[in-house]
Amino acid sequence: MGTRERVAAMMPSLVESLERLVAIPSVAFPGYPAEPVERMGHQALDLVRAAGFTNAELMPVPSGYPPIYAEVPGPPGSPVVMLYAHYDVQPAPESQGWTSDPWTATHKNGRIYGRGAADDKGGLVAHLGTMRIFEGRPPCTVRLVVEGMEETESNLPAFVLAHPELFACDVFVVCDMGNLRVGDPVLTTVLRGDVACVVTVGTLQHPLHSGVFGGPAPDAMMALARLLSTLHDEAGNVAVAGVSRNPWTGGELDEEEFRASADLLDGVGLAGSGSLARRLWAEPSISAIGVDMTSVAGSSNVLIPQARAKLSMRIVPGSDPSKELDALEAHLRSHAPWGAHVEVERTKAAPPFACRTDGPGYAAARRALEEAFGKPVEEAGNGASIPLLGTLHEVAPRAEFILWGPEDVAASRIHASDESVDPSEIEKLIVAQVGLIEELAAQPGRTA
Repeated sequence: MGTRERVAAMMPSLVESLERLVAIPSVAFPGYPAEPVERMGHQALDLVRAAGFTNAELMPVPSGYPPIYAEVPGPPGSPVVMLYAHYDVQPAPESQGWTSDPWTATHKNGRIYGRGAADDKGGLVAHLGTMRIFEGRPPCTVRLVVEGMEETESNLPAFVLAHPELFACDVFVVCDMGNLRVGDPVLTTVLRGDVACVVTVGTLQHPLHSGVFGGPAPDAMMALARLLSTLHDEAGNVAVAGVSRNPWTGGELDEEEFRASADLLDGVGLAGSGSLARRLWAEPSISAIGVDMTSVAGSSNVLIPQARAKLSMRIVPGSDPSKELDALEAHLRSHAPWGAHVEVERTKAAPPFACRTDGPGYAAARRALEEAFGKPVEEAGNGASIPLLGTLHEVAPRAEFILWGPEDVAASRIHASDESVDPSEIEKLIVAQVGLIEELAAQPGRTA
C-alpha cells in the first residue's frame, strides 16, 4: 500500500485526535485559566510519543507554558528536518458570533469547525500523521517542537537562543500556514512584519462643558480621529512617507472569494488599489486596534482632554522595523491638527521574513506538494508575522524554511468565529511531508 493509501486509512483516527484536541480550550493569554493549557500540553505530548517520538518531553522554561521537544535520530550523516506547530489557540468569546460551540469539533459541509481546528491543532495532527507513516523510523533525523505560547507573548525564542544545538537542522517545516483555497497548493514565501505604537493626543488640561467651550476649544477625540484619517489616502492606501513597499509576482487572490471570506457588510468596498495579493503581502497596512476614551455609557456633555489609540502596522519583507516605526512616528507628530500635543510610545517591532527559494529543500518541497495535490504549486505571502522564524534563522543560518499548513485562506477563518479546517488539506499535507522527508533523505551531502 502506497503513502497516499496509508494516509487515507489513518485519517479517521487522526480526525478523532483532532476532535479531542479541539475540545481543550488551550488559550495561553494572560487572565485565562492555566489548567486547560497544561492539559493540552500533556495531551499533545502523549500523542507525539504515540506517533513515534519516544523521547519527547515538555521542556522547562523560566515562565509561561512549556514547548514540547522531540527527536528521532536517522542514519548517520543523514539530513536533519525540524517540524514546527503550536498547541495554544486564540480566545473564542461569544461576542465573535460562533454558530457552533468553539470547543466541540463540529462536522459541517465537509469541514471540521472549532477553535484551533486549523490554527494550529490541524498542523500538529499533520505532523503526527507524518511520523506515523514512518512508524517511528524516518529515513533521516526528524526533530519536532510544538510551542505552547505562539498566540501570545512567546517564550520560545528565548528557549531557542538558550539551546541553539537543539535547533540545528537543514530544513525547518513550519506547519502554521495554508493554501489560498482548498485543493490549490501554495508555498508561503514571505511574511509581513508587525510594528505597533500607542499614540496619545491631548488638547486640554481637563474636561470642559461642550456647550460653553465647544467649537473653538478642540476635543481630543476629534483631533485623534483627524490624525488617524491622515494615515491613508482617499483610496485606502497607506499615506505615510518613507514606509517600504515591494512588488509582487506570486499567486493572486480572487476578489469575490476574499470578500466572502472576510464577511464584509453589504456595500462595503475593499481598501487600497492595485493587486489584491500585493496589498496583502507586499504593501504596508495600518489598523487602529484599540482606542481609549470615555465610553458611550459614561459620556456627558464635555470636551475630551485626551484620547489615545493603539496602531498596528504590517511591514513588508526586507524592511527594518525600527525605520518603519520611525516613519510612522514622524507622520503622527507632523500631522497633529490644531497644534494638539502628540506622544508616541513604541510597543512592538516584529521583523518580516522571507524564505530562501533557490535551495534544494525548497525544490523538494515544491515537488512533494505538487505530487500530493496533483496541481502546480504557486507562491503566496502572509500578512501575519512569526517572530520566532528570525530567531531560528539566527541559530541555524544555513537552514531552509518550508512554510505550509492546513489553514486555507478562503474558508478557515483563523482567529475569527467558526474557524474550520478541511480534513482533505491535512491528508494531502501529510502525503507532501512524507514525500519531502523521503526526498531530503536521498539528497547527497546534506547535513546539519
